[in-house]
This record gives sequence, C-alpha cells and structure tokens, in this order.
Amino acid sequence: QVQLVESGGDSVQAGNSLRLSCVASTNIGGNYCMAWFRRRPGKEREPVVTIGSRDTTTCYQSMKGRFTISQDNAKNTLYLQMTSLKPEDTAMYYCAARPLPCTMLGGTFGYWGQGTQVTVSS
Repeated sequence: QVQLVESGGDSVQAGNSLRLSCVASTNIGGNYCMAWFRRRPGKEREPVVTIGSRDTTTCYQSMKGRFTISQDNAKNTLYLQMTSLKPEDTAMYYCAARPLPCTMLGGTFGYWGQGTQVTVSS
C-alpha cells in the first residue's frame, strides 16, 4: 500500500513557474514507476510525465521542454517542476504510482494522491 500526498498547487499568471511535490508513504526509489497526471476542466485525465527505473523519464507531448519530473529517494518525494505555464495548464494535478515497468496508462496505476489544483491566468 502506497499513500501519496501532493502539495504545491497555486494560482499563478501565465509564464510563471511552479513546483509540485508528492510525498510517498514508502520507499519509491527503484521499486515504482512514479507519474504525474492531470485533469483539465471538462477534459479526460491525461498523463503528464513518468519516471521509472534508472530515472528514465517520459514526458507527454505538449509539456515536453516545460515540465520536468524528478524524485528524491531519501525523502520519498516526487517533484514536478513546471515552467512557462499557460492557461491551458490549468488542471488538478495528481501523483500516481505503480510497480515497474513504467507506462503512461492511468488505468494501470493503483495508487493515487488526492490532487493539487493549479490555476494559470492570462
């Protein structure tokens, strides 16, 4: 059982940066695929970025170059650094975990946080 708690969501203006955090209740390094997903208003949940074995990362399409995932195994914490934020990045952001290997299919992740809201205004 893995419990995940996100934080760091905020209301910011377009062009700004924000860092989200997700604290896990267990050691995530080397055992789990960790991921960030988001659900934008009126949209289906979509993957943002994953990090798996040997810190291999996969970032979804429009967020490449702007969003970076990292993890601090000593703190059991996952991060999402977001830069050049756009109004269309407004969403509830969720941290998720699943046993390795990694996938960007949300339905395969068994552990989810409660989400943290990011609102970007123009």
